[in-house]
Amino acid sequence: MAASSDPQLELSPALLKQRIEAFVTVFLEGKSPETIGTYRRSLNEFERWFAEQEAAFGFRKDDVLAYRNYLTDERGLSPASVSTYLTALRRLCAYLVSTGELAENPAIGVKGNARPAGHSREALTEAEIERLFEVVEGDALIALRDRALMALMIYAGLSEIELVRADCGDLDPMLLGLFLNVQGKGHTAKDQQVLLDAAAAEAIQAYLSARPPRKPEEPLFVSHGHRSEGARLNTRSVRGRINLHLKAADLKRPGISPHSLTHTAALIWLNGGMTIEQVRERMRHGSLETTMISLRKKQKPMARDGA
Repeated sequence: MAASSDPQLELSPALLKQRIEAFVTVFLEGKSPETIGTYRRSLNEFERWFAEQEAAFGFRKDDVLAYRNYLTDERGLSPASVSTYLTALRRLCAYLVSTGELAENPAIGVKGNARPAGHSREALTEAEIERLFEVVEGDALIALRDRALMALMIYAGLSEIELVRADCGDLDPMLLGLFLNVQGKGHTAKDQQVLLDAAAAEAIQAYLSARPPRKPEEPLFVSHGHRSEGARLNTRSVRGRINLHLKAADLKRPGISPHSLTHTAALIWLNGGMTIEQVRERMRHGSLETTMISLRKKQKPMARDGA
């Protein structure tokens, strides 16, 4: 996303919600309930993503391109679905142009990426997981932090938003192992517990042991840069670090994104003998169909040769 140009429009998540409601009631007046429902569902996705950007979305063309890349690379949506989501955003921007809030529509000309038939979001192979961790070596705090981030995604199925919302006090050692209380997408409280498998637990403990003494309310993952030492990481920062390491390990390719690490956890558990229902519960999927996507590719990610 271009950070150098000034935003066309700055909105808080609350103000965006107001604009979407006005768009649906005014701009879509007279449309069929089915059409209105499609726009609402599409804009709900944009609204969720917008809230995670922490005011970085300024209604510029580069911002719209970043949203498209999220839909294609991280959500792994089909070109048809991406086109539907972008059409909804384009119409919302047209409404904001009509009200005078935008000088021009930044979504005009931004189309969904055409991808080959059968393309889907991939998971990492066992050999690729090893390569990924090999490129993040050393005992520096940043390296320990990044290995912990990757381990919690690959071996605990945690998402970027769950990681950045986590505080040190959310770690909960119990008889069955180390758990992390998480607040997922669409949740308003940390109302889910995630068991950290041994590799994930060891990585987070190594990172926290190297950090200065912490209070329970402090972020679990923080920046270790000179200008932002101690600041909570955001989803963009996590995404950027993971992409950096994927490229360094020569693993970045169509279908492989930071979310692929989370997707890999389901494949590890399935190959380890868990039932589809057990994996659905551990991944906190709302439906079995989401988990079935992993099951259909069950044999691929754990191949040692990466084939």
